[in-house]
Amino acid sequence: MAKPVPRLNADEIQRVIATAWDDRPPFHATLMQHGLSPGQLVQLLKRELTPNAFKVWSARARGTPAPVRRKPRAAPAAGR
Repeated sequence: MAKPVPRLNADEIQRVIATAWDDRPPFHATLMQHGLSPGQLVQLLKRELTPNAFKVWSARARGTPAPVRRKPRAAPAAGR
């Protein structure tokens, strides 16, 4: 289990999230810049992001395509 996330104020949390979402810095740079472990970063993002945004972020961090939710097909017309 990861260590608890250090107490951060709202501005620091927003900076961590913005850095994590940015494509340019590598994942390790985000951790070093904010003094977090990988588990702490994941824990913070899980807590602060919506579930769908977290899924998209984790897919981007792994380098895999983001999950796509498909819309259900419309029912065929009765008269056809």
